[in-house]
Amino acid sequence: MSFPTAVRVMLAVQEKKPSAVDIYRPLRQYIVTAYGELEAQAAEDDLDAVRQLRLDLEKPPDAAATPGLRRDLLLSYYRALSVIEPRFPISPDRAHVHSLTFTWFDAFKPNKKASQQSIHLEKAAVLFNLGAVNSQIALSADRTDAAGLKHACNAFQSAAGAFAYLKDHAAGRASAGGATVDLSVECAAMLEKLMLAQAQECFFEKVIADSKPPALCSKVARQVGLYYEETYATLNSPLLNQHLDRTWISHVQLKAAQYYAEACYRCSLDLHEKEEIAEEICRLKIGINALADAKKSIRGVPQPLLDAVNKLETNMNQNLERAVKENNRVYLMRVPEASSLAALPAASLVKPISMAEVLDASKETLFSRIVPDSCTRVLSKYTDMVDNIIRTQAEKLQQGSEITRVKLKEMDLPESILALEGNFSLPVELKEDVEAVQISGGPSSLEAELQQLRDLTRVNQELLVQTEELLQKEANEDAQFRAQFGTKWRRPQSSTLTKNLQDRLNKFTANIKQAADSDARIERSISDNLELMAILNRRPIESALPSLARPIMSLDGNEDAIVGALKQSLRQLENLGAQRAGLEDMLKEMKRKDDILPKLMSSTGSQEDLFRKEISKYDQICGEIAQNIEAQEQLLLQIQAQNEEFSAIFNLEDFKVARERSYKQIAAAVAKYREIKENTNEGLKFYVTLQDAITNIKQQCSDFAMTRSIQCREMIEDVQRQLPGLNFKADGRTGYSYPSADQASMQRNASQQSEQQSASQHPQAAFHNPPGEQPGYSHPHPAYATAQQAPYPAPTAQYQDLQRPLSHQYGQPAYPGWHGSYYNAHQQPQGSQPPPPYMMQSPYPPPPHQGSYYRPQ
Repeated sequence: MSFPTAVRVMLAVQEKKPSAVDIYRPLRQYIVTAYGELEAQAAEDDLDAVRQLRLDLEKPPDAAATPGLRRDLLLSYYRALSVIEPRFPISPDRAHVHSLTFTWFDAFKPNKKASQQSIHLEKAAVLFNLGAVNSQIALSADRTDAAGLKHACNAFQSAAGAFAYLKDHAAGRASAGGATVDLSVECAAMLEKLMLAQAQECFFEKVIADSKPPALCSKVARQVGLYYEETYATLNSPLLNQHLDRTWISHVQLKAAQYYAEACYRCSLDLHEKEEIAEEICRLKIGINALADAKKSIRGVPQPLLDAVNKLETNMNQNLERAVKENNRVYLMRVPEASSLAALPAASLVKPISMAEVLDASKETLFSRIVPDSCTRVLSKYTDMVDNIIRTQAEKLQQGSEITRVKLKEMDLPESILALEGNFSLPVELKEDVEAVQISGGPSSLEAELQQLRDLTRVNQELLVQTEELLQKEANEDAQFRAQFGTKWRRPQSSTLTKNLQDRLNKFTANIKQAADSDARIERSISDNLELMAILNRRPIESALPSLARPIMSLDGNEDAIVGALKQSLRQLENLGAQRAGLEDMLKEMKRKDDILPKLMSSTGSQEDLFRKEISKYDQICGEIAQNIEAQEQLLLQIQAQNEEFSAIFNLEDFKVARERSYKQIAAAVAKYREIKENTNEGLKFYVTLQDAITNIKQQCSDFAMTRSIQCREMIEDVQRQLPGLNFKADGRTGYSYPSADQASMQRNASQQSEQQSASQHPQAAFHNPPGEQPGYSHPHPAYATAQQAPYPAPTAQYQDLQRPLSHQYGQPAYPGWHGSYYNAHQQPQGSQPPPPYMMQSPYPPPPHQGSYYRPQ
């Protein structure tokens, strides 16, 4: 990962400056008046803590101090203010904390200030400074490495979260009392978008450093431009246009144009790779024009930013010149108009970090004794009353939406209207099933898989024939020698040693025969159901559905009027549903803002009267909900009557029957396709597993034949020693000539090479061409070529015998029981090794058969 050495220019917000204020004395005096001297004395430590926080806040930020410490101070003080607010009502009222006035200067116009006898100004100013400090932390981070870039991005998002919290929770209340412009809702929204733009810009620097694809870089850059465009729009509002420094507006305007052009540039790189030269030319022209327009009206912009913009413009001009030449010489494509191009896609990777958790004062212990438990219980009673209203009204709204859904489903609306307009649709689950079938190849792919079964059957049959020929050849030679030498030929007959091997081969032969029957059933199933499954080849699948046609004969010709009236009623019903959603959001918002604690603590009248007055503010929205439900009931009755007339004219019942029939036909085709597909896959797995087993047993038979050849030579030498006058070297009587030890070794090596060549002719899951036939199976079928390259699942326990290494080596006795010149088949020395696997009496079960088609009967 490499990072650019030239860091892009960004903006940070300066803190607001407060005037000094003594917060200790007014609060203590209020505690003495409202709760008594003892409570004031008990609260001394808390009062001192709040005073010290305010004094630290009044000190100008120390350049040598860590910005993180300043941020922590602001968080602690804000939580303290959240504790003070419900306990100490600060206002000009003589019964409240009336001698405490907060004064703050504007961050952008330091000569302007605002003063309020309200804690709302204090809280709003602290939130503003919290966002400002986070922006300074982000700006001071070293963005030339990955850690610094991540730190800057997180800090910008935290700043956005602070300004968002200011906009949503404090700016409105502060502005109502006459705050400065920097604490307005508009300014907080502008700063939130600016911080998000700079956080997204950090992400853009990262994707560029990581050499991500141009398409992704374009999306990230476009979102940076969108955030800057939103910031620029807010800056041009009447409230902020003349308040902020003109360089800020120019900076944001140029940044918006720069990143729009950057998105066009990155998009053009992607288009060039795709050889879409015409659109590439158009995108480059759009980006170059955007930069040129922005540069005409800017002033006071830092030189590094201008240098970056000029470099981008140069790169785009060079690419444009190259693309135009290529188009004129090679592609000759018509360059589209800029208005005909779709908007560039954007990808937002940032969001404001929520401040709710770090600003939560529920765990603060300051002034915990000031609010009595009786007041908390009273407040809880009011909260229960509000919760009951919210719950009841929310249930009414949800019930109204559910009634609408059920009624429309019973009337088959709006599906019948859409069907009349040609907008057919399948049930979601059925459509997903059909798409899955079509992605897997559809019914047309089944024939190819069936051919794979045939090919694998042939390969297994060839392997079986070759294996049986090995055993038969060895048995014939043994029988000839036994007839020649009579009782002197003492070694066991081949048939007694190969019984297990022959039994296994017979089982494999039976397995292949049984599998052939299963293959035939699959083939018949495909043939019998091909017409049923043909519907799955329709694209789009909705084209297979019946259409709702207009009547051929019409007496009064009012079909259009009936359809229009029904559509209008459905739109009205949709509007009522949207209204219910808005009413539910209003209920939640009212509950969120419903804080009567200050009124409860300062009220001198009856608590019940206060509750009735406060709860009455929900009466209006409850009435609107009742009106909505009543209007919906009347509208549903009207829609029902209109739908009956619509159904009668357009013969809707027959259409529903035909549509359901089509649904069932499609579902049946999907089910049959899946059944055949599963059976075919079972067959492929069966043949591949069987091929592994036959290949292994073929190797065992080859090893057996080689070992028997060595035994034969040893016994011939033994007979020669017993009968010194005999000569078995091609004397005309025997016709046999056996090699010496060296020659046997050479033949054994040649035999091993022959076995390797034979094995290479039948690789794992590959096809073999018998001599004299056309090479039709030299390459595996694409459908299972991957299976040939990757290892198959581990064999089951029944194949473990076939995969053990043999206990003997060529050129040596198969086990220590072979001594001297003859083979004693009945006396095996103690301590000797067991015979090879093919001499052991361990049955070899056939390959595992799973599924309905390949399970043994």
